[in-house]
Amino acid sequence: MTGPSAAVLTGTFRQTGSMATPRVAQTDTLLADGHVLVAGGSPDGATPLASAELYDPATGTFNPTGSMAQARYSAAAARLLDGRVLIAGGNGLMAGQLATAELYNPATGKFGPAGSMATALEDATATLLPDGRVLIAGGDRAIPGGNGIEPVASAELYDPKTGKFSRTGSMTTPRDSQTETLLHDGRVLISGGTSSQPEMGTQLASAELYDPKTGKFSATGSMTTPRDQHTATLLSDGRVLIAGGTDDNSAELYDPATGTFSPTGSMITGPMGGHTATLLQDGRVLVAGGYDSLETLFMAQLYDPATGTFSVTGSMTERRDGQNATLLKDGRVLMTGGDSDTELASAELYYPTTGS
Repeated sequence: MTGPSAAVLTGTFRQTGSMATPRVAQTDTLLADGHVLVAGGSPDGATPLASAELYDPATGTFNPTGSMAQARYSAAAARLLDGRVLIAGGNGLMAGQLATAELYNPATGKFGPAGSMATALEDATATLLPDGRVLIAGGDRAIPGGNGIEPVASAELYDPKTGKFSRTGSMTTPRDSQTETLLHDGRVLISGGTSSQPEMGTQLASAELYDPKTGKFSATGSMTTPRDQHTATLLSDGRVLIAGGTDDNSAELYDPATGTFSPTGSMITGPMGGHTATLLQDGRVLVAGGYDSLETLFMAQLYDPATGTFSVTGSMTERRDGQNATLLKDGRVLMTGGDSDTELASAELYYPTTGS
């Protein structure tokens, strides 16, 4: 059963059509017409892909669309106000970290050039701001001299009106594996990650806010525990749920009104990273996949903001970490790719309500 017509039980996962190729570290972007653009990534964790596919929720199938000019994985992506999709940076293997960006036009099914960032980056985050610009922050760049990579504090803005990137204020701390969340007031919360300061690979508890009006970052309250590979989900009431992270299955809430973090109920067991968190239409948060100290997980659970607790929901059909999750217009959640014992081409759908 791949189509939306078959009635299924509340809180269950069902397989849907598979992608043409296994992918991990790809970008998944919901388009205005309800299709999902899946672009780039890697079939083996190292080789970048230029190809892209479209998922059609009506048929439950993936279909090829135009390819990017540059193969890339671990890129940043954001849908613009006009419906086009910005894909920026990433890793091009032999090309290393990338500064180039591309725009996907759903009307033509093709990618075109979108200028270049000032810094070549992979694992940066991208957030569409209320004024239509896109904030690109953090990530990793190549260390000058060819001695590995390092997190950056720099940030840039992409302006669709000019088709150009420009520098904006830098973060207070270099970060990669951080989260970036647009708040209801238009500011952007950056939380956790890892930093090269004071030493390489240090997990961060600190957080900061970007104000588009001033173009500056400023410190806000720190998390109760250092985290990277965690998730951050904007709740309906404006608070942000921070969940999991390397070696930790606790959760906490950020309150923009006070600028502080406070503990909430912990997840039932892992994940400790590599999971996804998706705000459902009823206000609960679906946390799925990832890994714990022993293995990649089938498990999924729901966070209820009304009670501050997690509860078990149906398990995925396959173990996944590093997958992508996209809330579809009909309320289902699409899970694509990721890693189990090998990279996955399969996809599945979570049905939050009976008969959806």
